[in-house]
Amino acid sequence: MKTPDELTGLFRERGLKVTPQRQCIFRALHESRQHPTAESVYDEVRQEMPTISLRTVYQALNDLAAMGELQQLTLGSGSSRFDPTVAPHHHLVCESCGRVSDLHVDFPEVRVPEDAGFVASSTEIVFRGRCDTCRAADRSHPNQSKKQHNHKEQAAHG
Repeated sequence: MKTPDELTGLFRERGLKVTPQRQCIFRALHESRQHPTAESVYDEVRQEMPTISLRTVYQALNDLAAMGELQQLTLGSGSSRFDPTVAPHHHLVCESCGRVSDLHVDFPEVRVPEDAGFVASSTEIVFRGRCDTCRAADRSHPNQSKKQHNHKEQAAHG
């Protein structure tokens, strides 16, 4: 992810307004090592700017995605996620807590067959399963209900 100053410059180059709200969003994204939802970015920036709207956050994230500075991910796990890593890569999605992690591995054998009548421009593979944190929690609390565990992990991973 580019620095907040670099993102500010990109917005100005494209004739987009650079507001204190957007700069706050840029800072939150730059400090994040996650694949945040718009709602989690909103929660983060509200600590600094309590009057910011969720719509403002969505607009800034969508503008960044349109500029190629973020990748919008729809992983079928609820809200869209925004990935600051725009270089080609794959994802690991925990089915218990919803955590999303990058996987930088090439799978050269994965390709569309020539007779499919389709030329792929990119490939993204999503692996679903359980992260180490959730598996460790299961081992340390074998009697804990899955529902309680999911709720706790959602809060921990954001």
